[in-house]
Amino acid sequence: MPRIGYARVSTVDQDLDGQLTRLRSEGCAIIRSEKVSGGSREGRTELATILEFLRPGDELVVTRLDRLGRDTRDVLNVVHEAEQRGASVTVLDPHVSTRGEMGHVVITVLGMVAQMERRFIKERQREGIAQAKAAGVYLGGQRRLDYDRIRQMAAAGAGPTEIAKALGCSRMQVYRVLEEP
Repeated sequence: MPRIGYARVSTVDQDLDGQLTRLRSEGCAIIRSEKVSGGSREGRTELATILEFLRPGDELVVTRLDRLGRDTRDVLNVVHEAEQRGASVTVLDPHVSTRGEMGHVVITVLGMVAQMERRFIKERQREGIAQAKAAGVYLGGQRRLDYDRIRQMAAAGAGPTEIAKALGCSRMQVYRVLEEP
């Protein structure tokens, strides 16, 4: 039975190496990875690719359940989609698989914990920002893209794909900048 690994980190600054090493050591011949938030399924093209190509008997392997997502519904939908294709999902830490009935219960509970953890993270972030604003030290996030350059290139006739390649960003980021007033 083919083991297909999926690794994910939330930001481009984070490192995938630990997950990739663990998945390889667990016998995953195919590993797909991405650097995108697990808050929703939106924009997670590598996960979508895996789910699309799962075959009966395949096993989708992740190091931790929160790598699949931080929303219980999303996690359960991934598990459901895998099972609809005759595949199973295995989480390595703690070790649980959907091959048995108890695995579904544990994955549901772990999914709820991951969702709760995400809410706590967001709450702490909001509190920290509020404190920093009150202290007058919050300046907001720093822009990673040169918005003026994007607009100039678009005005000069460059398309979103060309702009994205030139600036090392996604087309979606280019579209968002161009949609801003």
